[in-house]
Amino acid sequence: MIVWLNGTFGAGKTTTAHELLDLLPGSTLYDPELLGSGLRLMLPAKRFEEVDDFQDLPSWRRMVVDTAAALLTEVPGPLITPMTLLRQEYRDEIFGALAARRIPVRHVLLHAEETILRARIAERQDPSGDAEATASMHRWSLEHLGPYADALPWLQGDAHVVDTTRLTPRQAAEHAAEAVRTGAGACDIVQTPEPTAETLAAGVLLFDDQDRVLLVDPTYKAGWEFPGGIVERGEAPAHAGVREVAEELGIELPRAPRLLVLDWEAPNPPGYGGLRLLYDGGTLTDDRISKLLLPGAELREWRFATESEAEKMLPPVRWNRLHWALRARERGCPLHLEAGVPVG
Repeated sequence: MIVWLNGTFGAGKTTTAHELLDLLPGSTLYDPELLGSGLRLMLPAKRFEEVDDFQDLPSWRRMVVDTAAALLTEVPGPLITPMTLLRQEYRDEIFGALAARRIPVRHVLLHAEETILRARIAERQDPSGDAEATASMHRWSLEHLGPYADALPWLQGDAHVVDTTRLTPRQAAEHAAEAVRTGAGACDIVQTPEPTAETLAAGVLLFDDQDRVLLVDPTYKAGWEFPGGIVERGEAPAHAGVREVAEELGIELPRAPRLLVLDWEAPNPPGYGGLRLLYDGGTLTDDRISKLLLPGAELREWRFATESEAEKMLPPVRWNRLHWALRARERGCPLHLEAGVPVG
């Protein structure tokens, strides 16, 4: 298990984490910031100039998961992780990958009002004692108060909140320990095992009466997606698409959907790639749209989007696949793609 202590600078994550070590038997401190420091030493400086923070590096987010899994083979756990995580898509990616490894997460948000945070930040000193380093640390911490305020609505809905305004670090740790014991802050994310080889996946495009396409926002990975999923062993791809739509959205398609696109996705380590099929699930009536379900453990949101809106929402690979699927729908003829490029 991982106890993820979230919160902005000044919330008391580090001091609370050290106190929590005494309250949870077998626990170990796991600081992903050390991974960021390591990457800063190993990666070219130019790479860091391209990002605002080491959390923006896909390698860091993957290392957070891989290192946690490795540590849990060495220690009994839980891992106490004091780490600010304000971008929801990064939370999806990291917590979803942990769920795929069967590593449960208890998400605890240490919160305090902004005036308290500012006062605590002003009191902090750089360990080196250097005045310039301390001033830089203060600026960095204060710059994160705005993003923290923006992230607070989803954080409060996702995590168990411990208000540290009037608590000592020991008291905050006691609250966090009790939350862990009672299961509070558990991230109810669907566990999708990480692939170990190429996969076959089937997605279904559903439309409203304005020809906008239905997109879903999974809890377990970053980015919007089409309804659908991995085809199980021995399962027909079209049937898999119908099954996934029923499981995810509660929509029973009356017949097998028509194939729009077959796309071979090239391996892109650590991904294995494989075949991706998109089907035309047809137009949903207003009555059926009103009955769409939203399983909290799997999907956070759904919405209909125009083609131009979808381009801004989808990762490039999925957007390219959607673009050609819409062209195939217009022409009434399926398209064969390889790495997103039509062939034949």
